Amino acid sequence: MSISEAGATAGRYPLSANLGLLCIFDKGETDGAFGPRHLVIHGWRVRGELDLAALRGALDDVVERHEILRTEIVRDSGEQYQRVHPPCSPELVLHDITDDGRPRDEQVDDFVNTIEAGRLGADVLPHLRAELGRFDDRDGVLVLIVHHTAGDGWSLHVLIHELAVSYARRRGFEVPALPEARQYGEFSVWQIDDLASAQSEASREYWGAKLRGGRMLDIKADRTLAPDTAAVYAVERFLLDAELTRGTIELARVMHCSPFMVLLAAFNALLARMSGATDLVVPIITSGRTDQSFLETVGPFFNLVPLRTDIEGCRTFSELVLRIRATCLEAYAHELPFSEVVAQAPEINKTYERDDNAVCAIQVLQFPGMTDAETVGDVEYAEVRKRTKACQDTSDIPNGVLWALDILADGEIAGTARYNTEQFDRETTVRMIEDYRGILASGLADPNRPLWAL
Repeated sequence: MSISEAGATAGRYPLSANLGLLCIFDKGETDGAFGPRHLVIHGWRVRGELDLAALRGALDDVVERHEILRTEIVRDSGEQYQRVHPPCSPELVLHDITDDGRPRDEQVDDFVNTIEAGRLGADVLPHLRAELGRFDDRDGVLVLIVHHTAGDGWSLHVLIHELAVSYARRRGFEVPALPEARQYGEFSVWQIDDLASAQSEASREYWGAKLRGGRMLDIKADRTLAPDTAAVYAVERFLLDAELTRGTIELARVMHCSPFMVLLAAFNALLARMSGATDLVVPIITSGRTDQSFLETVGPFFNLVPLRTDIEGCRTFSELVLRIRATCLEAYAHELPFSEVVAQAPEINKTYERDDNAVCAIQVLQFPGMTDAETVGDVEYAEVRKRTKACQDTSDIPNGVLWALDILADGEIAGTARYNTEQFDRETTVRMIEDYRGILASGLADPNRPLWAL
């Protein structure tokens, strides 16, 4: 249903800092943060005979449970706020997948790519859609789509768990009841008080000093964006093999850091090589869930954290890892919403004003539960994580280039590189990936190798 048809409001909340940031990237209903391509999409293999009536009922349950899925972001007047609407049913789209003889995982990859090329406008309620592709009565893939103004990757993992529980209960299985859900609107109110705290003020002082004189690092694009050109995003997927994954985890253990810090060090080395810069301000994506009481809340919590690392005089890969480790630990201790950080150092955002370059962000995916195979009731759910198919038409991000890395249970790392095809050729992204792979392999093989020789 359209927002205009949604009926009377059921509540009103202030915008969170994140929603306020998304409003800065507002380009209307056709592009940008509120456009129909700014989506979060994850798929799960589902094995077991599905009762479609129970599945539709379970989808209704999660929409009723989480207000943000039926919340309008009012932004067409002087005041911006969240307006909650009454519960409404999400669309469940059914597909029959014709088995063409290839491994089914390959066919699932293609199916999810097709879904990722779809649209879901921010003006449509609820901000959730499900698409179910079925090979047969007992084997299929369930894809959840949420508009990014209403959720993030973490939120989809909350939703699939709750959907599975609700579906099982509707089927008569004895599964633990879900606890009462905290609402995203509650978080928005909580955040106002939190940002007024002494700890937040100390964090503002930290970021103001840390980022003074810095700017987001960017890389040269293949083409200059013409004014008012709509973005067209593509995604390149790749795997880092078991040897690289083992090496990453082992070096992280030896250097008392996380595997993400090792992977980020290689990413920084790549961007330094491409840009020639030594003062690196590279944004990472975090879950943004700094308060434990909102871990099971659905909403756009994701946060952009600009990490500034000076690599001047850095001699080896191991030295770079240590500098990245120190930068990360400082930033984690002072995490604030990106809009609050920029308010302390507005010059870092000047890079986004350029139309011939792009800022590169990175994240390592770390989501709660329902990633590996898990049976709830009489259905097994397993997230579709190991994907290899590139796609030239996929969901958008507001700006720039976004890499994501996922450490898989089978000992490999799955990676994605999302880029605007109006700025970059596919060959450029593929070359970046191969250069990254080479830098990481070289640094892991000999952490004391000179940085310039990676």
